[in-house]
Parts: sequence; structure tokens; C-alpha cells
Amino acid sequence: MTSNQSILDRRAKAIPRGIATASPLAVARAENGEIWDVEGRRFVDFASGIAVTNTGHRHPKVMAAAQAQAEKFGHVAFQVMAYEPYVELAERLNALAPIADAKSIFFTTGAEATENAVKIARAHTGRPGVITFTGAFHGRTQLTLAMTGKAASYRTKGAPPSIGVFHVPFPIPHHGVTEEDSLRALAHVFKADVTPQEVAAIVIEPVQGEGGFYQVPTNFMRKLREICDTYGICLVTDEVQSGFARTGRMFATEHYDIEPDLMPIAKALGGGFPISGVIGKAEIMDAADPGGLGGTYGGNPISCAAALAVLDVIEEEGLCRRADEVGAKMLSRLHDFRRSNTLRPIGDVRGLGAMVAFELVKERGGHEPDPDATKAVTSAALDAGLILLSCGYYANTIRLLAPLTIDMGHLDEGLDMLEDALTQTS
Repeated sequence: MTSNQSILDRRAKAIPRGIATASPLAVARAENGEIWDVEGRRFVDFASGIAVTNTGHRHPKVMAAAQAQAEKFGHVAFQVMAYEPYVELAERLNALAPIADAKSIFFTTGAEATENAVKIARAHTGRPGVITFTGAFHGRTQLTLAMTGKAASYRTKGAPPSIGVFHVPFPIPHHGVTEEDSLRALAHVFKADVTPQEVAAIVIEPVQGEGGFYQVPTNFMRKLREICDTYGICLVTDEVQSGFARTGRMFATEHYDIEPDLMPIAKALGGGFPISGVIGKAEIMDAADPGGLGGTYGGNPISCAAALAVLDVIEEEGLCRRADEVGAKMLSRLHDFRRSNTLRPIGDVRGLGAMVAFELVKERGGHEPDPDATKAVTSAALDAGLILLSCGYYANTIRLLAPLTIDMGHLDEGLDMLEDALTQTS
């Protein structure tokens, strides 16, 4: 019988160690909020393929749409011949985005989307500079690595120089950085490193993904919009992880009542099929010359068909509302865990919709990060049958990313497993 270890042994010989795998398991099949490994063991999935399967693993409508498209054609390259699924997907996203008079273009990965958003902003403004934030994660290409605001382990060994890219502290008051501190730091960058007139884009995640699910304060986001308007800078809200109903809105940017100039999108858009894109103001999106944007597999027709089905599922099954329901149950349990004197100490608990996280700390009632405890809890949870992901600038955050379609009984089961893991490691 094929075992997890046999596949991992083959993996070690065939695949470079630079691509890490969080759990020592090999998947055999998955359905909605459940995964089975090759040895037949079942797991409740609180990772969703890193926020990709918001509509669950193998949603019937998504799979049927992909299969129907595969029976027609799989690839011609949009740069060679146009096809309707690409155009229709752009039309629907343009109507859904919090951007008036929008246009969309499609790529394959989140990093491609973010990098192309910067390329478009530079084409529109004629400026080189880019400002991002500490804790940010924007991808693993040369440019997006420079934009990523966490050095280890993304930017070690051959990290690219950050030419033209500048970082500002992300406001996290309980870790000592207020909104005022961040705005002062931005003003300092404008004085010491790059003038506002040299900046093409300020790029920010409405809810940081790998950085720890920290939410941008409302007033801070609106202040960034004002700054960008004053100096002609493009405001880019990176929705790669936070998009497509995860936060209780189609896009997390909608919580802020501002209009971004550009929005990179990816992950949950394809329901498990690879697709990403950029949605933006038409006048900005049209800045690049013909041929200046694109990619061989960008907007693959099967992925476009799947994405159209994802949008249908989000609407028909009310997944924005369900994200709030799933998130409310998660937050309620986490606050119970935090109040307990018998579980591992928990610090800050936060969530927007079903994008929920909590910090593990060294002392009850404190905020000193405990990354070792984080490793212990995720390991104990896996032993119990729950797939969790850690994250965070301080490596002490556990994020809960259950599919928005998860059976509520399975959600309770996963939260019970999490409670057991916090008990066992206390």
C-alpha cells in the first residue's frame, strides 16, 4: 500500500527543499471541508489550500463547469484567439468590484497578479517607486519578494535588492505600532528615501495574509486613499488571499468605503483551478501598450469557466453571509479558549468574516509572541485530525481558513480538535 512516508521519501529525492510542505502527509482525495490521506485517514480542513477553496473542495458546480469547458477546448492562448469565458469573467468581475468603470485582465498566480498591478501602475504614472508594509506577503518573484515585508524565510539566500521598493511599519497597536506611527514612517520615507512624485503605487493587503491576518484600520486605509489622491499615486489593495467572500464581502476592500485604483486577485477565484488577475480603473488599466501585458496560460479557459461557476456559487449559496456565520462561531469559541485558565495562553483574537486568527503568547493576558507554542499546537491539531496553518510576522499566529461551505458539524468538530490541541500543549 502507498504510504505517506513512501511519497515523502520520493519527494525528498525529486523535489528541491526550497518548497516546504507544512504536514507530513500526502492527500488522496478531498470533499468540501474534508481531506483523506493516502493511508485512508480523514482530516477536517481549516486551511482550504491557503484560502483557495472558499467554495469547498470539488464543489459540484465548479467541477461540472470545468469539465464542460474541457470538452470544448483547453488552451489556445488569449493572445492568439479570444474566447468568451475570459470576456464574460472580466465583465462579471468589473460589475462586482468596488471600482467604477473597471477593466480586468487575467494571469495564473497571485504573484503574477501583484507584479502586473505594479507594472500597470508604473505605466500609468511613469514613476518607479513602490511602497509596501512590514508583514506583507505579495509573492515569490523577484519584484514581489522585494515587496514582501518579512525577510525569513522568503528573502534569505539570494534575496533581490529592494531597489525602488520601500517598507513602512504596518499598524498593530498591541505590538507597539499605532496608525500615527505608520503615517509618520510614511512621511519619513517621503522625506528621506523617495519623494511622493516618484511613487507609482502604495500596495497594501486589507487583511494581511501571511503577515498574520492583521486588519488595516479603517481610518488608516482612508488616509492612504487621501495621500494617493494628493500625489497621484495608485492605491493597490491586494485581495489575493482576502477576496471572494472570505471576509463577508466579495472583496475585503468593500469594508472601507474607498475606491482602490487596482486590485490583484487570485486564490479563491478559481475554486481550485489556477487563475489570478488584476481589476482596476479603466484609464489606469489601459496605460500599458498592446503586448505589454499577458502570459501564455493567463486566463486559461478551463480556469475561467471554473471561476464563473465560483461566482455563481457565492451568489446562489449566500457565501458572504455564511462567511459571517462561520467566522462568528470561530470567534466565539476562540474567545472562550482565551478566557480559559487550562488551555495554552492566547493573546489577540481577530477576524473579519471567516478570515480568523489568534496569537499564542507566553503569558496569559500578555502579547509576547510564543512561536514555539504555535508549532506545538499545529502539530497536536494535525495528530488529532485537523489541518491548520500558522503565519505571522512574529510566527505566533494560527489562522482558521475553513471552506465557507463547510458542514457546521465538521466546523464544530474542528474547533473541538483545536481545543484539545490547546489543552494538550498547555
